[in-house]
Amino acid sequence: MNWFLWACLSAFFAGLTAILAKIGVKEVDSNLATAIRTVVILVFAWSVALVRGPVSLAAVSTRSWVFLILSGLATGASWLCYFRALQLGEASKVAPVDKLSVVVAMVLAALILHEHLTWQAWVGGGLIVCGSLILAWS
Repeated sequence: MNWFLWACLSAFFAGLTAILAKIGVKEVDSNLATAIRTVVILVFAWSVALVRGPVSLAAVSTRSWVFLILSGLATGASWLCYFRALQLGEASKVAPVDKLSVVVAMVLAALILHEHLTWQAWVGGGLIVCGSLILAWS
């Protein structure tokens, strides 16, 4: 499978996540809901890693550990905020605003990773911002 198909599957499951999470967080504290979801993801991710082949934590460099830990902390913060937003707002409005992360990632990729973004990428990012704001306040 190529990257685009995987990205489409990711989008599908992310959309499904929003709906399932909105239903699940209805009568539960959003932080507890995030913790439950995290345990499920932890078990699921380790299961996939172990089934796919041998796992060698010693092969992971210190630099990779640092950035993967920071990424995990950012993910946790994102999830806590996302579940709280879902608890307070409509999934059809929260999910599009959450997708502003695409634009944040683009800007950070340009600034930190020095990736070259074409004018088309910037226009697309601008459209994502406009679309997210229109959907949020519709």
